[in-house]
Amino acid sequence: MQIELHEISVKEIINGYLNNEEEGVVGYGGQLNIRPKYQREFVYKDDKRNAVIETIWKNFPLNVMYWAKNEDGSFEVLDGQQRTISICEYCNNNFSILVEGNPLYFHSLTDSQREKILNYRLMIYFCEGTDEEKLDWFKIINIAGEKLTGQELRNAVYTGSWLSDAKLHFSKNNCAAYRLAKDYVNGSPIRQEILETALDWISKGRIKEYMASHQHDENASELWQYFQDVIYWIPAVFINIAKR
Repeated sequence: MQIELHEISVKEIINGYLNNEEEGVVGYGGQLNIRPKYQREFVYKDDKRNAVIETIWKNFPLNVMYWAKNEDGSFEVLDGQQRTISICEYCNNNFSILVEGNPLYFHSLTDSQREKILNYRLMIYFCEGTDEEKLDWFKIINIAGEKLTGQELRNAVYTGSWLSDAKLHFSKNNCAAYRLAKDYVNGSPIRQEILETALDWISKGRIKEYMASHQHDENASELWQYFQDVIYWIPAVFINIAKR
């Protein structure tokens, strides 16, 4: 794993910021994939979100962040998604913070105050390596903050067309998989628990190997069909079945 430390300003991060609930979140001139399509949604509560901006306002250091560098030169956030979205959303005037007792949106700040925030520099490690190295590194840095589940960790590494399509079925609130299996399968779609269950079934416990082999498939139709077959089979065989 090759790791390099960089200082990147808030102004650079928010350049080209786009938060599309269905299509993901991007920034850094379109070169940073802050939240890949249908991945984990924003989970920071207001107090944590506001604390990020207050830290920048006071010019205190934020914890270091990690980006994975892709072969085409683009990046994906390995660690720091919640902080990055907090910063971008504030600079996009989507919430206010208390400044000297007054609630202020970004557009309400003076020119000098806005420049102070825009010029704030974030410490970010650029990480390059194999999928296995990225997964190991991600496990190491996933120590504090909003803990990721095992499936969320795997999703951060095995991104691609297959995963994007799989999440269409398994990873949104009230998604098709949840509606179909809620009487038989426990778990939260947005925490990737239903996706993990489906992968566990089809791979017979070898989830990482299955995701690696299908990472660049055009779609996840095999997984979705398998999951439907299992769920339709359950009530046909068992009359009273407890949730898994």
